[in-house]
Amino acid sequence: MEVVMEADARAKRQAPLKVDPETDELISQGAHFLGMTKKDLVADAVRAYLAERREEIHNAMTEAMRVLDGTTKSRIALITTVSSQDIDRLGGVR
Repeated sequence: MEVVMEADARAKRQAPLKVDPETDELISQGAHFLGMTKKDLVADAVRAYLAERREEIHNAMTEAMRVLDGTTKSRIALITTVSSQDIDRLGGVR
């Protein structure tokens, strides 16, 4: 199943979203009984989900910005979840 969602309202581009068959069935049934398109149901659901988790997202973004100081070591630490101290202990970054 592919749900097509607007990637950018200004560009009016569509992007496929692949979900497993069980989720597709839930989306199809929900959209049918709510009288809306699958695309609109998924868009509303994503907005509601992200709004519910806004503080968690903010905290993760804040932590990422705290970790990133413009160095290669900080980027490696963020991507790999290896601490700066462990990177140094393992030989550092050239």
